[in-house]
Amino acid sequence: MQESWKLRIDEHTGPTYTKASLLQLLESNTKELGIFLSYYFKKQGAVAENVTVSNPPVFTEKLTGKLQVEFDLVFFNACLNIHENEKEQMELTFKIIPEDAQLILIGPYWPEREMDEI
Repeated sequence: MQESWKLRIDEHTGPTYTKASLLQLLESNTKELGIFLSYYFKKQGAVAENVTVSNPPVFTEKLTGKLQVEFDLVFFNACLNIHENEKEQMELTFKIIPEDAQLILIGPYWPEREMDEI
């Protein structure tokens, strides 16, 4: 599985995309980032919260690059009286699509386990 998420780039960012403007965009969309990262942990019954960018974006080309995010992974189950927090981090790839004013975030590829044979 490999997840991706699209964020709308604000018009005040303008035609130049810098590390500072990307950081501002990501900081203003922390709830959406939490939803995106939670897709990776849904089978474990956890959600991602308090997402922050731990390493600033590094551009590998003019409109693409990588960044590192850090977040709290929260496991909660009222029936089993479980409420645990863990710190996690993940490297994301980003791609800027100026024509559509979008930032596409792409998470890592995590192969899914196939069913076991009997």
